[in-house]
Amino acid sequence: NKNLRQIIPHKAMGQEQETISQVPFLEDQQQQQSTITVTSKKLSLLPLIFLIYFEVAGGPYGEEPAVGAAGPLFAILGFLIFPFIWSIPEALVTAELATTFPGNGGYVIWAHHAFGPFWGSLMGSWKFLSGVINLASYPILCIDYLKLVFPIFASGFSHYLAIFVVTLVLSFLNYTGLAIVGYTAVTLGVVSLIPFLFLTVIAIPKIDSIRWISLGQNGVPKNWRLFFNTLFWNLNFWDNASTLAGEVEQPQRTFPKALFSAGLLTCVAYLLPLLAATGAIPLDQQNWVDGYFAEVAEIIAGKWLKICIEIGACLSIIGLYEAQLSNCAYQILGMTNLGLLPKVFGSRSSWFHTPWVGIFISTLIALTVSYMDFTNIISCVNFLYSLGMLLEFASFLWLRKKLPATKRPFRVPMEMLGLIFMCIIPSGFLVYVMVVATKMVCFVSALLTFFGIFLYFFIKLCRSNKWLEFKNFEEKLDNEDVN
Repeated sequence: NKNLRQIIPHKAMGQEQETISQVPFLEDQQQQQSTITVTSKKLSLLPLIFLIYFEVAGGPYGEEPAVGAAGPLFAILGFLIFPFIWSIPEALVTAELATTFPGNGGYVIWAHHAFGPFWGSLMGSWKFLSGVINLASYPILCIDYLKLVFPIFASGFSHYLAIFVVTLVLSFLNYTGLAIVGYTAVTLGVVSLIPFLFLTVIAIPKIDSIRWISLGQNGVPKNWRLFFNTLFWNLNFWDNASTLAGEVEQPQRTFPKALFSAGLLTCVAYLLPLLAATGAIPLDQQNWVDGYFAEVAEIIAGKWLKICIEIGACLSIIGLYEAQLSNCAYQILGMTNLGLLPKVFGSRSSWFHTPWVGIFISTLIALTVSYMDFTNIISCVNFLYSLGMLLEFASFLWLRKKLPATKRPFRVPMEMLGLIFMCIIPSGFLVYVMVVATKMVCFVSALLTFFGIFLYFFIKLCRSNKWLEFKNFEEKLDNEDVN
């Protein structure tokens, strides 16, 4: 379904001074939010829940390879246990930091506050590149489903034209406003899940619970790399919606509720269809690949449910695209507010108050990548995302140590030793993802990382020579601890 080191020196200071040092940042965010309220509608709890849901999952589509890789029992256990060792820690870190620093940019702001502008910029490069490359795959997947009904889109000029048109149409929807995108996500989420609700209910009388404890068919080897990659892809990106924090109503209260609700929805949406499908039909492990739920639906209920699930897959892809594009566009806006990008990158539409430059840049890159053979580049998304998450966990721990007295509307109820343990387990998995990567993936990821480093120093040169206009937030951070 679904990034060298430069630390700004800070004076030692007491807890009272640490709390005061955050006041300029919070005042800026409150002032920015009050300005936005006049011209655009804020994102409320329900749309935020479904935007997070689409950032992470978008439905059970894509979990089928876990069964094919390791059998029903390991697949069920994976989607039961993996949220506790990966999803919950990531969501808890997101809840604390997004409510402490409730501005557009999310994880870029956190790394910027923790380690300075270089690491904030590098975090932005890693996360943006992984997000926008991932974004390019969704129109292609959408056309792959449409060509089953309209064969004219299968290849040739019509295929590429369809990708171009679908990308522009979906991007224009994002341009019309985040509130519209949010309620569109609610509608798409509900409609795309209804076929799986039917699948689960119809399958109940046919379920044989013995099938759930199957370790797989004899003679079929376990593919642990595919298994863990499937879990990782289906249960990550909990932090992506943090880039929208400046557009959310009362983010200090709304974000924790939205993360908890989206987490519950995601787990239920994965587990119920998986239990129904593996329990209701005999295991034919080689068939459990992407898209097999549609075949299961036909076996259990008939052709009509297969068609419904395929339509739901298209709707889910639209939701995934909208959520991912919002994340990329508002990350660019947040980096502009931090002074990491020229001021022009933060331009908003006069009609919809959306960051049209961020939407345009993200769409342009997605269109470019979508016409390339990017199998290895897509594999780099995992690698770049892992680098960004390691930096995110480090930022979380360092901010707890650096700013212990800063007000945290939501605080993970652990002391430092517990927090380190909470972050070490998912960090170990991130390291595993990078260690098993191919040489080509490592090479492309290194190339993209060097591009991010070059971009930082090029932007710094532009700022020092006043070739472009920048916001002054970075200077405020550099000097916030001086007095």
